[in-house]
Amino acid sequence: MKKIIFTDKAPAPIGPYNQAVLSGDTLYTSGQIAINPANGELVLDDIETETKQVMENMKAVLEAADMTFSDVVKSTIFISDMNNFGKINGIYSAYFDEKTAPARETVQVACLPKNVNVEISMVAVK
Repeated sequence: MKKIIFTDKAPAPIGPYNQAVLSGDTLYTSGQIAINPANGELVLDDIETETKQVMENMKAVLEAADMTFSDVVKSTIFISDMNNFGKINGIYSAYFDEKTAPARETVQVACLPKNVNVEISMVAVK
């Protein structure tokens, strides 16, 4: 049985998907981009600010499922420019304990929704 997870503290889906789906004890999140949920505007000031907004959106989705970053077992990071990896990683790493950080891959892609620079999805287990 699956449970749809939704919070107004993260951007609403703009297509036929949900912010996250909880199946048993496992949460599968959709990718988050840097949309400010309060006003629907993209936050693209710089790559650090953009990444922080993505992570705050993800935090809100995890909290809506009664989870935290410590429950995350797998992350996928899509970036438009691998030269931004260090800056993105610097922000991302602040949300995890390095000793218990999740598995992860980071992939450079040709284009992301709304031409953003970073999109992150996660799998968490309670």
